Amino acid sequence: MKLIKPFRGLRPGRELAAKVASHPYDVLNREEALELAKDNPFSFLHINKPEVDMDASVDVHDPSVYSKGRENLDRFQAEGTLKQDSEEKLYVYKQVMGSHAQVGLVAVASVEAYEKNLIKKHEFTRPEKEDDRVNHMLALNAQVGPVFLTYKADAEVDALIAEVTCTEPEYDFRAEDGTRHIFWVIEDVTLSANIETVFSRIEYLYVADGHHRSAAASRVKHICQKKNPDHSGSEAYNFFLVVLFPHNQMQILDYNRVVKDLHGCEPEAFLEKLSTCFDIQKTDLGNAKPAQARQFAVYLERQWYRLTGNENLTNRIDDADPVKSLDVSILQDFIFTPLLGIVDQRTDNRVDFVGGIRGLAELEKRVDSGEWAAAIALYPTSIESLMAIADANEVMPPKSTWFEPKLKSGLVVHKLD
Repeated sequence: MKLIKPFRGLRPGRELAAKVASHPYDVLNREEALELAKDNPFSFLHINKPEVDMDASVDVHDPSVYSKGRENLDRFQAEGTLKQDSEEKLYVYKQVMGSHAQVGLVAVASVEAYEKNLIKKHEFTRPEKEDDRVNHMLALNAQVGPVFLTYKADAEVDALIAEVTCTEPEYDFRAEDGTRHIFWVIEDVTLSANIETVFSRIEYLYVADGHHRSAAASRVKHICQKKNPDHSGSEAYNFFLVVLFPHNQMQILDYNRVVKDLHGCEPEAFLEKLSTCFDIQKTDLGNAKPAQARQFAVYLERQWYRLTGNENLTNRIDDADPVKSLDVSILQDFIFTPLLGIVDQRTDNRVDFVGGIRGLAELEKRVDSGEWAAAIALYPTSIESLMAIADANEVMPPKSTWFEPKLKSGLVVHKLD
């Protein structure tokens, strides 16, 4: 089955790309989005977080918010801020964040392939978040946030993508966080066809980030199909917007936790309980970051502690189980459940999550504020672990991965017409 194909992208002109490009919809709260969008009428936040143009009293999931997004998308097209390519094309998107670079292919992926598990998942989705994306896609009749996919690196794909990156890019700008974003439109028909041919030999794709968007695209497909008596399978709603990166270019950062209390334990007693499965050593902020799997860092009463799994921990873990052997599972099974009484991280308000991009200093800040009792830093989950879990048709615990850099929204849109 063909997993991907080109599409007629709706995108900004070269001179507006940097002004249009915005954060993804799910990394900003309403106030942060409003601050970024208020002085920039070209910001894509007016489309992917249209609540920035609504009164603060209006709920972000009110139908009028989705309608406002459609109104803004129509306005961007009417004013020429976004224009649709006349022919179906593939695109290439490169990001450079510090010393890290990753180069992805922008295409649309088959919803049928996703439903047949040829595009594999590793997370459960939450119905309310799916509903939000379904309502947004239907109101806009477009997909505006690309799903972040990965695949097992292939030398032929690398070589073809490298050919594209040797040409002049359509967009090349540096975002406010210093990350450079470079975007190519593949005009060479033969090169595009060769990329499609090589990708047709790739057996599986993996959802790295965007489980709610991909699940919503599947639901939207079936809604549109029921409304279309002439459904053929070739309509735009049978596909969803993606950027595909080889697995060996992926950068996964740590995804850390803060906890409200120690479940009735005094700090010394909590550390004593931890010592059953971990060797504990005092450390400082500069040396606290876990350096290997099965190593954690705990910040408690203005002191960092390095926790390294000991023999007692090792003997109790099944290394053949791709989920139970993850550090996030070890955290759950040996610290959260037995010591802190946190059974479900998705629903327990005694725990919160802090992306590794914020650094360990953010953990210190939150604990020192008095709002949180302790912080726990983890070693990043590997991309190999992610793929192994997806291959086993298993799911990861919540908040297992934090991918950086984030894909910008607004560089290209997939219309469902």
